[in-house]
Amino acid sequence: MIDPPLSGFTNAITYVFVALTYIADGLVVAAILLGVAALVSRAARDSVDRLVYVVGPYARVFAFLVAAVCMSGSLYYSLGAHFTPCEMCWYQRICMYPLVVVLGVGAWTRERSPRIIGFIVAGIGVVLSSYHWALERGWVESATACSTTVPCSVPWFTVGGFMTLAWMALSGFLLIGLLLLVDVRYQQFPDAPDGAEGETLLAEPPLEVNVP
Repeated sequence: MIDPPLSGFTNAITYVFVALTYIADGLVVAAILLGVAALVSRAARDSVDRLVYVVGPYARVFAFLVAAVCMSGSLYYSLGAHFTPCEMCWYQRICMYPLVVVLGVGAWTRERSPRIIGFIVAGIGVVLSSYHWALERGWVESATACSTTVPCSVPWFTVGGFMTLAWMALSGFLLIGLLLLVDVRYQQFPDAPDGAEGETLLAEPPLEVNVP
């Protein structure tokens, strides 16, 4: 349940973003578990490579879509639901909004520099979102003089006792980072297209994808 309850349309939109956040969290957790398993199991490494081969050609596009959805959500809450962003929210927006452009360029050109920039900006976003969420939990104290009218430590709403807008942003940044890691791994495959050329990809994965 959403606490406190929101207005009708905002309530419905929030449940959509909650569902997307759960999906993002599930993908990140699954990737971490697969990554750990791949460290000790050859079968797990082969499974990871097969998944990378399937997702890799579209990883940059997916990363761009995640950033675009996150930006759209933040704009709706401020312009549609009239939630005034706190100071930490603005810092996270400063990271997320440029990612839409950077990752869009990276998906279109297949160059390496947007991916590097995306990694750095998403990493900063993870740190900021984690700090903001911890601030909301009361685990840390604000490092700056926070506004009394829109305090960073008081979320606009909470779902399931833990999910706030800061958590949603954190999930978005983590998923973007994961997708960029998938793209890095995919580019190591022998038949992956050159980053600057973006040639047509093979339609079917090979029977064995064993990359040292």
